[in-house]
Amino acid sequence: MAIKVLKPGLATTVQDAGREGYYNVGIPLSGALDQYSFRAANLLVGNDESAAVLECTLMGPELEFERDALIAVTGAAMTPRVDGTPAACNRALAVKAGSVVTFDIMRSGARAYIAVAGGIDVPVILGSRSTYGLGAFGGFQGRKLQPGDSVPVGEAGARAKPGKRLPDDLAMPLPKELELRVVPGLYFHRITEESAQTFFEDTWTVAPEADRIGYRYKQGRPLKFRERQQPFGAGSDPSNIVDAGYPYGSIQVPGGLEPIILHRDAVSGGGYAMIGTVISADMDKIAQMQPNNKARFVKVDLDAALAARAERSQRLQRLRAALR
Repeated sequence: MAIKVLKPGLATTVQDAGREGYYNVGIPLSGALDQYSFRAANLLVGNDESAAVLECTLMGPELEFERDALIAVTGAAMTPRVDGTPAACNRALAVKAGSVVTFDIMRSGARAYIAVAGGIDVPVILGSRSTYGLGAFGGFQGRKLQPGDSVPVGEAGARAKPGKRLPDDLAMPLPKELELRVVPGLYFHRITEESAQTFFEDTWTVAPEADRIGYRYKQGRPLKFRERQQPFGAGSDPSNIVDAGYPYGSIQVPGGLEPIILHRDAVSGGGYAMIGTVISADMDKIAQMQPNNKARFVKVDLDAALAARAERSQRLQRLRAALR
């Protein structure tokens, strides 16, 4: 079976749980930016929760189905339409052969996940079907979908049954303003005491440049770095360091002006100081932030970060129990 792409939307790619184990050679995680919604979509259609899906950003695609299929749409609030008839998000939907599925605009949230029973059946590269755009590999021919593409789908399993619904209390929250918990990083001491305070006091706005590589934030007060003689190889700007690894979720502030949170397609290292890292439990939230949404950074310690990770794991367990 295949799905024909009539219109690709703004940025639709194939993603799965990610490509772990290659960070040391410069290949990032990739995979769905909102891992929670991605897993919910798969569970709704009876797939293994790590099966490949379509991730669309801000605008959905227009898809024609070659055969009968079972789909689910999760994540951003974006009404699917089957042959023009509105359908529900967060529910397993039967689609007849020859039907065309379109989508209304995203009312809130920035990324939706379209799972198809059987999973998107593109080749596995380095253990994953995820698209890595900067490297031009994985997913469907290493790129975003284009008009005329024919996307292969695997065979649906016995658990693929229409009507299954995601309970409202287990859907992804989609606020327009939120708090992001941050553990201060290895180079937090490089900013002044005043900037260390204003960074957490200010409300920051998502910039239009936000994408799978990183989310840029603006409209907070610029950060000042402590004066020092730059070491050899660090560059001239105070925000520069001798090259170091970039953790997933790390925050850099080039020139001290606009924080950038590195996401799943970011490079694995470089020469900007990482002043902190957004905790893993909050990274899915970032994926659902539209341009001009607001965020406050909240300082936490490792104990709080580990507790939040455990809480997120428990929520995933409730999701699995509800949909299996």
